[in-house]
Amino acid sequence: MKYITFAVPCYNSENYMEHCIETLLKGKEEIEIIIINDGSKDNTKKIAETYQKKYPEIIKVVNKENGGHGSGVNKGLELATGLYYKVVDSDDWIDEESLKKVLNTIKELHKKKTLVDMMVVNYVYEKGELGTKEIHYKKTLPEGKIFTWDEVGHFKKDAYLLMHSVIYNTKFLKSTGIKLPEHTFYVDNIFVYFPLPKIKTMYYLNVPFYRYFIGREDQSVNESTMIKRIDQQLFVTKTMIDFFNPYDYWENNKNCAKYLIHYIDIMMTVSTILLQVSNTKENQEKRKELWRYLKEKNKKLYKTCRISLSGATCLPRTISVLGYKLARKIYKFN
Repeated sequence: MKYITFAVPCYNSENYMEHCIETLLKGKEEIEIIIINDGSKDNTKKIAETYQKKYPEIIKVVNKENGGHGSGVNKGLELATGLYYKVVDSDDWIDEESLKKVLNTIKELHKKKTLVDMMVVNYVYEKGELGTKEIHYKKTLPEGKIFTWDEVGHFKKDAYLLMHSVIYNTKFLKSTGIKLPEHTFYVDNIFVYFPLPKIKTMYYLNVPFYRYFIGREDQSVNESTMIKRIDQQLFVTKTMIDFFNPYDYWENNKNCAKYLIHYIDIMMTVSTILLQVSNTKENQEKRKELWRYLKEKNKKLYKTCRISLSGATCLPRTISVLGYKLARKIYKFN
């Protein structure tokens, strides 16, 4: 029995992928690891295939043409046979003790025939010499029990659900029909957001499971890199706006609707502040166009965002950028 499928999308990952894989191997035969070599030009393919030969009952390797992170996630899900599906970026890793607790929890749920649609765990910003910061949900989600949206509390602005913190039931995730765009960064937001309205049951483990490395200059979440790729950030934001109207769920699933609105507010905040920070005429026009897009697509959601956090980023640039830098210092993101 494979309790978790770990998908590890890799692109030119020779310098760090081994650490990632070694931590996953602590799950032994109870997991499967699918390494997706996304057209790498370095020794990624060789390293992956060496691991496959050494651990043929655990590791599968897929060599494919470059399609981007979303393409790797799609391929991993297509091939996944584990009860749960977890994406781990090749420069990140998993905490060994937390992995044991997650596996034990899944085994108990499976034994009782009560598998949930989504498990939530904590993640930890790993910043090398700058230290670590754990993101948890202990004031938002019930611990150690099966729960529904009715029991979900308020999410803090610096502790919303990311790909790092969710572990989806594989059968459930496949049933949503999710397919991430290829050749696009920041699609991890779609991975988390799209299935949320369909989720019926959840389980939260308050453990520092996912270790999220921050520090590489070429990292996709590096501020300067995000500004260079702002069109992809805007594409993902607009795609999420287009998926569904959060207010359609307000009457029957209010807490889910609130979180969907919260997530769009976060996406609008990130997109807008990056456009403000870049301070080019072209990007200021893109900022205005983004807000026009939201207004045309969903006027009610637009009004909500305008009086929320994302609306504050539309204040005069000096004020909004100052607020962003202060928040960055306090919350230590990126």
